[in-house]
Amino acid sequence: MKSLISQINKLKKSKIKKIIGSRIKEFKELKNKSNKEWFSELCFCIMTANFKAKECISMQKELEKQGFHNWDEKKLAKFLKQKGHRFWPQRAERIVLARKHCNTKDILSKQKNPREWLVENIKGLGYKEASHLLRNIGYDNYAILDRHILSILTKEGIIKEIPKTLTKKMYLEIEKKLIELGNKVDLTQAELDLYIWYIKTGKVLK
Repeated sequence: MKSLISQINKLKKSKIKKIIGSRIKEFKELKNKSNKEWFSELCFCIMTANFKAKECISMQKELEKQGFHNWDEKKLAKFLKQKGHRFWPQRAERIVLARKHCNTKDILSKQKNPREWLVENIKGLGYKEASHLLRNIGYDNYAILDRHILSILTKEGIIKEIPKTLTKKMYLEIEKKLIELGNKVDLTQAELDLYIWYIKTGKVLK
């Protein structure tokens, strides 16, 4: 953990701090936007499950005006297939199913534990994807345990190995370790995720 803490503290003194701060500001601004924007982020997180975030960001830009809300499943699946999404039939199906909760902001704003609600009610969202969504719409207290984060945590000896399957219990146990790390470097989970992602990939996405 000492090596990772050192890397993060070094980055906090570099130009990356400003870039990450700007991204966090964008997330916070989205928190004040409409159901439509929140639903777009929900669909984005459905698409990113086991697929590359960069490609999904591009697809989101094309779909957020009409596709997420109005395209039928067949048209949506065809679009995802043409764009090279590995799981185009399932993701199209899940986006269409999610439309019954398209008033995403109204729903989540009323939940004491919005992540639990998402996992229980949105097909295709586990703890990682639900945490990703919440981070992107301005919540800053959830850890996104994707393969990049888990790889770094394993390398640093914070966890023994990358789990083959992340159960709820295991997810929350690893999340506690990230909360501990965040406290040591004075970062929220949202900020910490972006710093670790940058260390692993050299990029700051969403």
